[in-house]
Amino acid sequence: MDARRTFQVDLAGLVDLLSHHLYASPRVYVRELLQNAVDAITARRLAEPGAPGSVRLETAGDGLAVTDTGVGLTEAQVHELLATIGRSSKRDDLGFARHDFLGQFGIGLLSCFLVAREIVVETRAAGGQTVRWTGYDDGRYLVEALDDDRPVGTTVTLVPRPGARSWFAPATVLELARLYGDQLPVDVTVDGTPTTGAVVGAPWDAAGVRAWTAYAERTMGLTPFDVIPLSVPEAGLTGAAFVLPQLVNPAHRGGHRVYLKHMLLAESAEGLLPEWAFFARCVVNTSELRPTASREALYKDGLLESTREALGDQLRGWLVRLGRTDPRRLGEFLRVHHLGVKALALHDDAMLDLVATWWPMETNVGRMTLHDFRERHGVLRYTATADQFRQLAGIAAAQDLPLVNAGYTYDTEIIERLAQVDRSVRTERLDPSDLATRFEVLDPGIELGLRGFALAAQRAMDRLGCEVVLRAFEPATVPALYLVDRETAFRQELRSTRDKVDPVWSDVLSALDDRRADTRPQLVLNHRNALVRRVTVLPTADLVELAVEALYGQALLLGYHPIRPADAALLNRSFLGLLDRAVPTDPEDGA
Repeated sequence: MDARRTFQVDLAGLVDLLSHHLYASPRVYVRELLQNAVDAITARRLAEPGAPGSVRLETAGDGLAVTDTGVGLTEAQVHELLATIGRSSKRDDLGFARHDFLGQFGIGLLSCFLVAREIVVETRAAGGQTVRWTGYDDGRYLVEALDDDRPVGTTVTLVPRPGARSWFAPATVLELARLYGDQLPVDVTVDGTPTTGAVVGAPWDAAGVRAWTAYAERTMGLTPFDVIPLSVPEAGLTGAAFVLPQLVNPAHRGGHRVYLKHMLLAESAEGLLPEWAFFARCVVNTSELRPTASREALYKDGLLESTREALGDQLRGWLVRLGRTDPRRLGEFLRVHHLGVKALALHDDAMLDLVATWWPMETNVGRMTLHDFRERHGVLRYTATADQFRQLAGIAAAQDLPLVNAGYTYDTEIIERLAQVDRSVRTERLDPSDLATRFEVLDPGIELGLRGFALAAQRAMDRLGCEVVLRAFEPATVPALYLVDRETAFRQELRSTRDKVDPVWSDVLSALDDRRADTRPQLVLNHRNALVRRVTVLPTADLVELAVEALYGQALLLGYHPIRPADAALLNRSFLGLLDRAVPTDPEDGA
């Protein structure tokens, strides 16, 4: 027994779904009408190369009538194509290759139900009679044969739905026809006013910076920093990338203006350029990239991916050429868009060399490029965070240690990748605790004489888990440094987080805490500093503790270190304690 059944389709519901939920805006109805008209003209010209090609949009009355000089349909084709949702009049059963047409899905006419309650199609093919197809938004349709001698072609008339009459206003229709159809290779008029060429078209084939700049100013409202011609033959793509003249948020993926066979597909298409190329916006015309069903975006497939890679290569080539031919202009570009170039440098050798050669970075010996820094100082010594650089830059300079601030986005990764790509490049990440090994150790006699002070100072710091070290270093104006290595900093952060989370996560973090590897941060007191020398000879242990706590607090503040609650309490105690010692006692207070 054959158990096969036919799907029961709610035609009215399907019409509503496709016409109201497939498209983002009712305005696309003009684009779909233009698409069908241009495809019909294309089909006729394949059989009759000299056939006329024009599309007239007329807004007389409440609705809109669109007349084309295209191929037209026979009665059989009307029954087969217009009465079957999803069947396209551009299919091969009409004898024409789909590649030659704008439409690919056969559902574009349904977009008219966004604004119309009734669609009337009157069409005549060569050698046939006129056929009228009337479709209603409740899913019904009617087909009639007419006895008239209208020319070959088609007229589509829309009867507005209540509340949608504004979409048929002459000014609105003219604006939409110009938006979508200005580049079309046929004559399009709205109530007799030409739309194609009314705005000077994009110079697809006549590549010229001046023409493209004028186009960007007219259509996108910007004067580009530069114009990069684009071409990807396998995608049938030509156009230009406009380098934006101002900084943009790298997280914001700007859209691109994409035409499909000279019909505007999308004003903000995404995915055309690699993510790192956020500094550019494109205007392109393509014949091979596929649109989505709504014709408002590009279909993600292998061709789009290879096109994106090819366009990325062309933008990369522009940057390299700019570095070779116009370094000054490249510098101007990098000042605005260095983040995008640095992101590309993480996986592209040519961009890595460009960044190292042309992008000046902050160092404790002045701003300079990594190339110049290496030429002058040999080793690319750097800090991984901006806070560490602020802590150590002056001290390192006094020890004759040139230092790069690699705390900005991608800088650490770029320095490390330079060493991976070129084995002759020497890099060294400066750990704060390493700096103490470069300080001068005190004379044994002096150190022995300060033993009592050192013990009192260490008692003050033990409750904070900090080791006190006496050294001599430049500049002498710095009394104390708080130094913590990466491993210790990690464990401090881990334990701080563990104390804030719920018991489950606290147990997980405790398992990661290997106390056997514990090291303590160091408070390095500078014996060359006059204040520190006076502190070392204070007469009482409690006064030594107050003074050392105050030096500890100052070292935290000057080194941009985070202040824990225990540190804040210590700062308050030492300040008030020293203030109490400094202010004379008033006998009237009974103290």
